[in-house]
Amino acid sequence: MSKKRVKKIQDFDRLYWLLRYYVDAILKLSYRSIIYVGTENIPKDGAIIYAPNHANALMDALVVLAMDRKPKVFVARADIFKNPRLAKIFTFLKIMPIMRLRDGFNEVRKNHETISKAVDVLRDKIPFCIFPEGTHLAKYSSLPLSKGIFRIAFQAQEMMPDMPLYIVPTGIRYGNFFRFRSALRVQIGTPIHVGNFIAEHADLTPPEQMNLMKDLLTERIHSSIFYIPDDQDYNAVCEICYVMHPLEVKELLKDKSLGKQHNLELLFQANNNTLKAIADLKEHDPETAQRLLKLGDEAHALRQELKISRESVSNRQGVVARILKGVFFVATLPYSIAASVLTLPVIAVCKYLFTLLKDPAFKNSVWYLGYLLLWPLLVIIYSIIAALLLPWQWMLLFVLLAIPSPIVAHEFWYTMRIAISEIRLRRANRLMGLYAQIKEIINKKEC
Repeated sequence: MSKKRVKKIQDFDRLYWLLRYYVDAILKLSYRSIIYVGTENIPKDGAIIYAPNHANALMDALVVLAMDRKPKVFVARADIFKNPRLAKIFTFLKIMPIMRLRDGFNEVRKNHETISKAVDVLRDKIPFCIFPEGTHLAKYSSLPLSKGIFRIAFQAQEMMPDMPLYIVPTGIRYGNFFRFRSALRVQIGTPIHVGNFIAEHADLTPPEQMNLMKDLLTERIHSSIFYIPDDQDYNAVCEICYVMHPLEVKELLKDKSLGKQHNLELLFQANNNTLKAIADLKEHDPETAQRLLKLGDEAHALRQELKISRESVSNRQGVVARILKGVFFVATLPYSIAASVLTLPVIAVCKYLFTLLKDPAFKNSVWYLGYLLLWPLLVIIYSIIAALLLPWQWMLLFVLLAIPSPIVAHEFWYTMRIAISEIRLRRANRLMGLYAQIKEIINKKEC
């Protein structure tokens, strides 16, 4: 008798395929705006290893997964697989364990099995995703890349010499790392053809080739995100970018050659223009650069002290837009309050879980899972209660209005928070003075 084929992690699973629609839909509702840039760079003629920056815990994997309908296999730290039940769930979700150096050198040796499975996944042309930083950093920056991704790529290329293999840099940029329903931009960078890269550097040893590929991948990831070195100037540079955002976008809109671009694209270009201006100042006028960074540090500390949201600084709106938003806010106030009450159980559970978190970068993951798992149950409960108390026509209307309650509630409280923040900003004379000095220095530099 022939042996029964052992099911592989990359094999088709009908339940997984069906759940993908729901998982992807909740992800899209978790952000006010999502754009994928450069998807034409995704190779179509071979195996793919996605290499995203890691900034927001679980959300990063979901963002890569939702890029298209193709299944993808991921890796995650091995310690979360110690519970057998959780291990089964992770395997169903197409996630494999991988050891890290912090687990000990002997444990890292166990990665041989993971690498073999990864190669098998790639042979079947199923995209494989590994976060080369090894852990997440909730900043507009990145950590040094580990060599695990390159070991997998080199071994895979050796075992399938006739199949093109690509490492695809993927830059994930969040509007806010800790706020639910912020904005999200994903950029697919220029792929690295592993076989061609090895052939072009055949005179080097494999470790030297890996180091060179590591530098190239780092450069391509940095170019696809809003990258700020994580040093003593990080907060100052961020603050300066927030301040200059409205002015830089205004200048970009004057350039008709850019055409009509998404707001997130304009934000990306505006921030990078400011970063370039700061870098040029550091190179050509270090004294002014230091003065600028000192102003940025002072402004950041003062804004935090006054509890002013950075969205109030970077996304300032005109008078007409504020009036229209105010009218809409008042008109929808009863519905927004009702939606907030209906959503309260999920909010309460998530807020409680936040108190247990050691890392705030998991907040968006908690929000996402809360609405993914709890909100459907609440809708069913509300529907049963409505069916018992109301005629079916009113019950149907109630359910239809109740379903989008999480989005309505979050938008309601977001509007409230920003309105309060803008009032504080207008009263913060000293902060506005610091911002004026920052703008003056950057504007003089750009002139």
